[in-house]
Amino acid sequence: MKKSYAVELEHIWTYFGEQLIHQDISFRLENGEILGLVGASGSGKTTLLREIIGLETPSRGSLKVLGEPIQEACATECRERRNHTGVLFQNGALFSALNIFDNIAFPLREVDIDDEELISQMVYMKLAMVGLNARDATLKPSELSGGMVKRAALARALILEPELLLLDEPTSGLDPLASEAFVTLLRQLHQELDFTVVMITHDLDILRDLCLKVGVLADHRLVAFDTLDKVLACDHPFVQEFFHNNRAQRIFSSLEAGHG
Repeated sequence: MKKSYAVELEHIWTYFGEQLIHQDISFRLENGEILGLVGASGSGKTTLLREIIGLETPSRGSLKVLGEPIQEACATECRERRNHTGVLFQNGALFSALNIFDNIAFPLREVDIDDEELISQMVYMKLAMVGLNARDATLKPSELSGGMVKRAALARALILEPELLLLDEPTSGLDPLASEAFVTLLRQLHQELDFTVVMITHDLDILRDLCLKVGVLADHRLVAFDTLDKVLACDHPFVQEFFHNNRAQRIFSSLEAGHG
């Protein structure tokens, strides 16, 4: 029986006009894995995430999400697939005019669930799951701390119980304590719900503590894709600069010692 992967890219090329974004990118991510994507600004990380969601289309190559080819899907199939995919955008991207309850309920109403009692049960369950309470549900995003906004956005991303979770810099803007708490929360939810994660991050602690795979985008290519200890051994200049500066060496010292 042919194995089905959560995300499968084969020879992806992406152009914006004549500008090359991705050159021959291929990788496979197994169900339940957590992938951290890193790369310099402009390396195409967000574009790749948008292609996995189905908001952008690669110029060449094939892309499968949850076993289904993205390019061949019709609009109805794309919408159905997105119901199995949760997205946490950078800075949370909550609707400022809605309170937290309605922000989290929004995807349920978008898929035409109109049973308000069911919606209420699901929203409060997800609120509790991310460490928020009923009072928080009545607040607007502007009334929450940065860490609470991230938790609310994560609750919204998980409300349809997705198989695949896509995160764009989930700890950006958080202080170290809030960042560590968010990582702990994400690890617990991953253990409980067993979803697959693709996340853009430059947080070295996340890469060390959470990611089962690390992918590095540079020079339009995927220059490394493996477990962190093996990525650390890559000799590409960007990998050396990003993963072997003084701070990174302190964080990754135990891994590098083990690899050596």
